[in-house]
Amino acid sequence: MPRGPIRPSRSASGSPSPVGGEGKSWVTFEVTTRRRAQLIDITERVVEAVTRSGVADGVCLVFIPHTTAGVTINEGADPDVARDIESHLAELVPKEAAFEHAEGNSDSHIKTVLVGPSCTAPVSGGKLALGTWQAIFLCEWDGPRTRKVEVGVSSL
Repeated sequence: MPRGPIRPSRSASGSPSPVGGEGKSWVTFEVTTRRRAQLIDITERVVEAVTRSGVADGVCLVFIPHTTAGVTINEGADPDVARDIESHLAELVPKEAAFEHAEGNSDSHIKTVLVGPSCTAPVSGGKLALGTWQAIFLCEWDGPRTRKVEVGVSSL
């Protein structure tokens, strides 16, 4: 996975600038969350990264390098779905539960294990090939914070 000096810089417009070689691209962008628990639709930012990559057919990896936030693909058409995910994970892993880790965010680590730090989706015809109702969400469990999102696109 790219690290250090090969990370992309931002363009003058503030958009992520892709880095990569023939048939591959790596983009990093930031998302600022506003609540402790929040699902934020980042699909358009990922679509932009795929479009800028120039990859016609391949795979897109979305990764978040944090231990208290994750990434998932789920329904984006109805905002009630995101709210249901937030509320049911709060019931499943309550903040007030007894944890060995005593920093006050243990529930966030467990929710991230359940959601995962990455997701993949196909790229077909130069476009992100999500299902009709699908969207890509950054899942914040310990906000508000500024989170880094990394998007890798590779041709097959």
